[in-house]
Amino acid sequence: MYIIIVGAGNIGSNLIDMASGDGNDVVVIEKDKTRANEIASSYDCMVLNADATSEGTLSDAGISQAEAVISTTNLDTVNVMVMLLAREHDVPNLVTVVHDPLHIPIFEKIGVHIVENPQRLIADHLYHSVRYPAIQNFMRLDDNAELIELQPEAGASILNVPLQEARARGLLPASALVAVIKRGDRVITPSGETEIRRGDRVTVLAGDSSIKHVLKVFGNGQRRG
Repeated sequence: MYIIIVGAGNIGSNLIDMASGDGNDVVVIEKDKTRANEIASSYDCMVLNADATSEGTLSDAGISQAEAVISTTNLDTVNVMVMLLAREHDVPNLVTVVHDPLHIPIFEKIGVHIVENPQRLIADHLYHSVRYPAIQNFMRLDDNAELIELQPEAGASILNVPLQEARARGLLPASALVAVIKRGDRVITPSGETEIRRGDRVTVLAGDSSIKHVLKVFGNGQRRG
């Protein structure tokens, strides 16, 4: 795959390492001369020390043959300009980092794949791990809902109860849905007759208001704080 990566900071350099190491044709555009030289001496890829918002720079980078453009700079204004220019060249895969959530609608109108500010996501994950230590993994879907992964403790009230019965008994609140159960090497898409067993890894779609309830019926207690 022919990939143009804009920005060679912490995010960009890791991306360059993965993309070039995977055998892709990688072109890097980095405005800082020192950083551009470091990348050129460290990776087997073309590096342009130039302004990525210039049509000439993108032409030099081979935008006409690019299969993906990924912008990782710390300025949303630069990222949006890069995405607009890349879209004009009909690049099929456009991906960018967005630092300010208020700018997300702008990028959505362009029709690009968005990755929110990684530092904010890391902070959210760390805080979430303290707030709900029993949750092994999570993905926030919006301001009011997320996917959480957890395991039931011994004696949990949710164990060995058909999910439809658990719903009827109020063990599962209306704003919570068991989405996936991983049992050993098996991945189960649950039905109303499915029962959660000890040792299962369960992914639940839960509203913020129901997370505390879900943790309780899984035997994981209350959140901290």
